[in-house]
Amino acid sequence: MEEVVLTGSVSRGMADEVSDIEMLVVTREPLELEDCFALAGAAGLEGLDTWGARSGPARRVSGYRERVPLELIWWPREFAQARIDALFAGEVSSTADALVHGVALRTGGLLSVWQERLREFPQELAAAQIEEAALPWGGFTPAGVLTIIRPGERLALMEWIFDGAIRVLTIVFALNRVWLPTTKRLAVRVEPLAIKPDRLAERIEEALTEPDPRRALLVMTELQLEAVLLAPSGPNVARARTWLGPAAELLR
Repeated sequence: MEEVVLTGSVSRGMADEVSDIEMLVVTREPLELEDCFALAGAAGLEGLDTWGARSGPARRVSGYRERVPLELIWWPREFAQARIDALFAGEVSSTADALVHGVALRTGGLLSVWQERLREFPQELAAAQIEEAALPWGGFTPAGVLTIIRPGERLALMEWIFDGAIRVLTIVFALNRVWLPTTKRLAVRVEPLAIKPDRLAERIEEALTEPDPRRALLVMTELQLEAVLLAPSGPNVARARTWLGPAAELLR
């Protein structure tokens, strides 16, 4: 093993009684899943299982040690480097945030190199992510939003609101040049951001839990509009600004 990195809430000092322990294990060469099971068992983990896709070089092993849940992700070194490169090529994921806050338990120096590379969020990458996030908001008539608040369309509404929330967060974190984290403990994660709509986390929660479909969609549409008004101009952002305003008016 070349690198063992503690990640997740434990590495951030935010763990509570239901938190698990998450680790990234970097190896010189790819391992078979059976090898990962054997190594985890030798380390004292019990009740071993895996999750996610089994194709590709990444391996995932879960289990318990002294009744504490653990999740281990195994990456060969070459794959780990490719994942870092993918972030700078525009891939949107929580990998960068996990590594930035990672704590080396065993290191050959890889984590410090990655953290130095991830120390700055390139401006051109932020602009590209903002434009991509704003892409679906427009191009069809604003009245189209009314089709997902009809009776019986709750699933379509939740799909739109969920997607909208993730895109709003992508825009906001990119505006602040901060790598996008997971959505767990959202209020804590967005609180230090300097540029954001007011009550960001609370309004996302309201949109997801509001029982009235029209009100729920209005809350999210207004939040989307505020996000693109904060963003630098670009073709998708400009179109979203002109589309979201009338859509919000239709819902009021």
